[in-house]
Order: sequence, then C-alpha cells, then structure tokens
Amino acid sequence: MNYKIILIVLGEPNSTFLEVLFKYFKSSNFKNNKKKIILIGSKQLVEKQMKILKYKIKINEIDNIYNFKNKFINIINVNYNFSKAFTNITSNSNDYIENCFDLAIKLIKKNNLNMLINGPVSKTHFLQKRFPGITEYVGFKTKTKQQTMLIYNNRLSVCPLTTHIPIKNVAEKIKKKKIINTVSKINSFYKSKLKKKPKIAVLGLNPHCETTDKVSEEKKQIVPAIDYLKKKKINIVGPFSADTFFIEKNIKKFDVVVGMYHDQVLTPIKTLFNFNAINITIGLPFIKVTPDHGPNYEMIGKNKSDPSSIFYAFKFLNKIK
Repeated sequence: MNYKIILIVLGEPNSTFLEVLFKYFKSSNFKNNKKKIILIGSKQLVEKQMKILKYKIKINEIDNIYNFKNKFINIINVNYNFSKAFTNITSNSNDYIENCFDLAIKLIKKNNLNMLINGPVSKTHFLQKRFPGITEYVGFKTKTKQQTMLIYNNRLSVCPLTTHIPIKNVAEKIKKKKIINTVSKINSFYKSKLKKKPKIAVLGLNPHCETTDKVSEEKKQIVPAIDYLKKKKINIVGPFSADTFFIEKNIKKFDVVVGMYHDQVLTPIKTLFNFNAINITIGLPFIKVTPDHGPNYEMIGKNKSDPSSIFYAFKFLNKIK
C-alpha cells in the first residue's frame, strides 16, 4: 500500500470545508507535512472561495498524482458549474460530488493508495434516503460490507454499533454477531495501524442496563457477545450503564467505548474533545477519514470556522506508515 499520498474529496461545494483546508495550508503544520496532499474537486470553486475568504495559496492543477509540487495546493480538477461561490445547499451538486468520489476511488485502486479524507456532504440532498451516512455510501461504492464508524481521539475513541437510524429501530439492530464483528474490526485496526492492543468498554442499551420488558438486549445479545470476545483474547469489559460511564476515572481505563446507538457515544465524545476528533471508517480497502463537522452552512463565508478536526486528521494520517 502507498501511504505517502492523501487524497481529499472536497465534498459539498457549499460548506466550510475549503475554509478549514485553507487554514491548514497556511499553517506551519502544512509546511512540515510528510505526505503529499491532493485535492479532488473543482479548481474554479477553490479559486473563487480563496478569493472571497482572502487567502493566497498557489494552486497546481495536475492530471495524475505524479505531477505533484511541494508548497502548492495540488488538485485534480472535476468540473462543476455554479453561478456563485457560496449559495444554498441543493441536489444540484450531487453529480459533481459523486464524480469526485468515483475519481478518488479509481485513483486509489489504480495507484494502490491507502488514505482518503472526504469533505462533508448533505444527508438531505446528497445521501437523501439511499444511505444512512457517508460511511455506508463509500461502503457501497467500494463494494464492502459492514463498515464500522470510529470517532477517534488518541485519549478515547467511541464507536456507535448503529449509526444514522431512528431511535425506534435501534433495539432490533442490537445483535450478538454485529457486536462481535464490530469489536473484532476495531481490535484489528488498533493492532495493525496503531500498534496497540486496545482496552474496549461496551455500553448497555437500556437505562442502567436493566429493563422491565420481557426481552433484555443486555442478557440476550450484549453479554453473550462480550463473553465470546473475551474467549478470543480481546481486552473487553461490559456492559456499562451509559449514564455514568463517561466520568474521568472510567475513561482513563479504556481506549475505545462501543455504544449501542449514535448519540449515546457521540454526544459525550464531542463534549469531551470538541472538534479534536475524526471519523474513521474501518472495513474499507483503505483508511477513510472524515473531519468531525458537517457542511456547517450557517458559518459559510464568515471565515470563523474551527479547523481543529482537519488538523487532527492530518496529524493522525501522518503517523500511519
């Protein structure tokens, strides 16, 4: 695998993603970056937003990954017709975004690349009802199944067993096999990429891991999965009650917390680390990282967006060899 190049799909054109990228490119971190960064997207859009946001960075348009220039924004152009640099998010950009992803995946396969950062997309307009999130979309594009979302910080990471689904549907998705597959992938990722055997905590689904219902997901699915994983020599403990787990004395003991649904673990991790975290998709043929913010349309054009997550993304990927 080629770990020297990071491809970046620019994603939704009407977002703050280019702004936070410009902030990175103007920083000392970019000057000391050890890997080649190549954008996949509209050169015209980059130039327009750069002018409006008053950044001056040289752009090098390339037709393949080997025409790279240091100290430039290197971009493989994908045509996008637009009338303004900043406008409302609509489905008009769907074809453009899809073309960017298609080109990136093609380049990854052709050149044996292993790192992709994707900009944010609109769940309403781009994903619509086809996919719960970008994790599942890229899984479909790469023909891989059972991707795992890991919200990573080097102090503590979290993983929701279920992602962007209605709360009323969560309980039926809590299955022993899914827990085993998810935890096994996380364990393998930490060992192979981070050279570390992780300590993993698992949360229960019900308040205090108890229920007055006839079916207890903890007893029927979660505990049996944990027992199985322990026999496989995975360092795992649980289930813990979610309401008291995220206190300092608990989180010091673990590297990863697996929760049963999205907000059960994403709310506390964002409270703890703000934007100093990244979304890593495990289970793809390459490492895919999404900075931990959406299009953030309300902040577009104001040049006030917090770039911490994109800085953290590059910091993480620069450690991977």
